[in-house]
Amino acid sequence: MTLPLPAFRPRLAHLLSVTGLVAALGVAPAALAQSPVKIGFIGTLSGPGGALGQDQYDAFMLAIQQKGGKLGGVPVEVIREDDQLKPDVGVQAATKLLKSDNVAFVTGVTFSNVMMAIHKPITDAGVFLIGSNAGPAPIAGKQCSKYFFSTSWDNDQLHEAGGQLASDLGYKNMYVMAANYQAGRDAVSGFKRNYNGQVIDEVYTQVNQPDYSAEIAQLQAANPDAVYVFYPGGMGVNFVKQYRQAGLLGKIPLLSAASIDGATLPAPKQLAVGVITSAPYAPDLNNAQNKQFVDAFVQAYKRQPSMYAAQSYDAANLIDSALTKVKGDTTNKEALHAALKEASFASVRGPFAFASNQFPDAGFFRVDVIESPDGAALSAVSPITIKTRANFAAQCPLK
Repeated sequence: MTLPLPAFRPRLAHLLSVTGLVAALGVAPAALAQSPVKIGFIGTLSGPGGALGQDQYDAFMLAIQQKGGKLGGVPVEVIREDDQLKPDVGVQAATKLLKSDNVAFVTGVTFSNVMMAIHKPITDAGVFLIGSNAGPAPIAGKQCSKYFFSTSWDNDQLHEAGGQLASDLGYKNMYVMAANYQAGRDAVSGFKRNYNGQVIDEVYTQVNQPDYSAEIAQLQAANPDAVYVFYPGGMGVNFVKQYRQAGLLGKIPLLSAASIDGATLPAPKQLAVGVITSAPYAPDLNNAQNKQFVDAFVQAYKRQPSMYAAQSYDAANLIDSALTKVKGDTTNKEALHAALKEASFASVRGPFAFASNQFPDAGFFRVDVIESPDGAALSAVSPITIKTRANFAAQCPLK
């Protein structure tokens, strides 16, 4: 008899084997006769960006737990690695997963500098990498691979939505700020592609910089119509708190992408009320898959899911759909690739399909930070129709 799996805790051991957990509960060996499919999870699980990676991990494990410890009807073993937001640590983790653990998939990856370091080693090894957040522009274009799929977006697209939103709101001049790394530079590039006003300054700050008082004083002196920032994780929390403390929130509109989201909002709470975001996800999106996901995530982890959680939950369900089609056989790479590309799963974001470069065609929304009984909440206001896109798919040799 197979025992039910217990609910997964938000923080588990470095190595979590679903089948090992079942065995520890005394399940008969016959129930574990089928060898598990090994999946490596690499994410930023510590430091200022740790909440983002934890949301990715928790949502991925939630999907497995909902399916009785299996994906595609076969048992899975998830091996978790913390990249610490360090590309060299990410490469070490990827090497271990490939050579020692012999994983069939790698998923997660929170930050783009880590993704740029591990993308080629993993895909060159013929192992499928299912990214659920980081989407650096190069791997959406010339450096694309048939072994890489994304359930999030390419970095430019996330901020093309932000630029479009700023244009739609009628702001004539904008002050733009971002962290100085691959995703930050992609952010500014994407924003400017769809913003039809004037960018009066673009400022790049250090990754994980804690104090923005000097930069906030400079932007206040510039007196823009609005400000657009990209500061994921703890950077966004610090920036928004200091922006509020400077008396600017509510005076100079603050737009952002991935700076205030479900993973970071619990820190500033009502201090972030009034921030306008462009986002691929909000917990109140009105579709059946999202409603059950939010209910299950809140029950399991006692917090609202972020976009990082949503994208990772989609990644688990993408793998589930593909393993179902190939009946758990990961040795036929062509069949597995075709099954992944079909994307035969219900996304929490709504309609979802892959472009030729294997990045998704999915929705973006204006999501506002509003007051709530808990202090603050994210609320989807309206869809964003991106008018101009970087055609990375045209640069990608995949068809």
